[in-house]
Amino acid sequence: MEVIRLDKVSLLRRTQEEFSYDLKKTMLSVLEGKYRQPVKKLVLDKIDFVVKKGQKIGIIGANGSGKSTLLKIISGILQPSSGTVRVRGKIAPLIELGAGFDLEISVMDNIILYGVLLGYSRLEMRNRAPSILEFAELQDYAFVPVKGLSSGMVARLGFSIATDVQPDILILDEILSVGDESFKNKCKQRLNKFWNEDATVLVVSHDLEFVQQSCVQGVWLDHGKLRFIGKADEAVSCYLNALK
Repeated sequence: MEVIRLDKVSLLRRTQEEFSYDLKKTMLSVLEGKYRQPVKKLVLDKIDFVVKKGQKIGIIGANGSGKSTLLKIISGILQPSSGTVRVRGKIAPLIELGAGFDLEISVMDNIILYGVLLGYSRLEMRNRAPSILEFAELQDYAFVPVKGLSSGMVARLGFSIATDVQPDILILDEILSVGDESFKNKCKQRLNKFWNEDATVLVVSHDLEFVQQSCVQGVWLDHGKLRFIGKADEAVSCYLNALK
């Protein structure tokens, strides 16, 4: 059964230069007759992509190839400029540090909010909270605003919630690159249960060995284009050959 389908998905985004072009400069350029339309970059280019239930897919490619953007499109964080995206099931995305958290409210309230947005009741999330806090090693920070946590703590909290709520689709972006070695090992052990169950997992990783060993399928993105989709080891081989 298909759980994710992208048909001819493209995304145009303004360049960083244009984002930093402030209002005052814009008004002056209009008055001087020098205003120009914002420059946009093609970040994703006509992506066709189908994911079936239970597949474990590793997404690889150089920095700036569109990997994280693809995950954001699938998660609904970004809307495509053209094409269609269809997703069936609950998604737990762990893409950017702190994404989805309200920094002003407590860790406990964020746990409840995250779960409610995924369709769980407040009561169920309160019951899940102790195990989430324990795994994240944040038992003493339950009523501290998220803005008071270190980046490592936020990463632990995000991973703990996303993997505790048992989503249909788990989306991870370089999550194993954060935290100390002890917590990384805990993460790997918890991820093993997703690999042994029916959950669908999409993971962006620069750890090519991890992709080969843990993922059944691989997707290679290059400058916003889908260059290869197929067996994970073949995807890694194609990517490495292109770097030679």
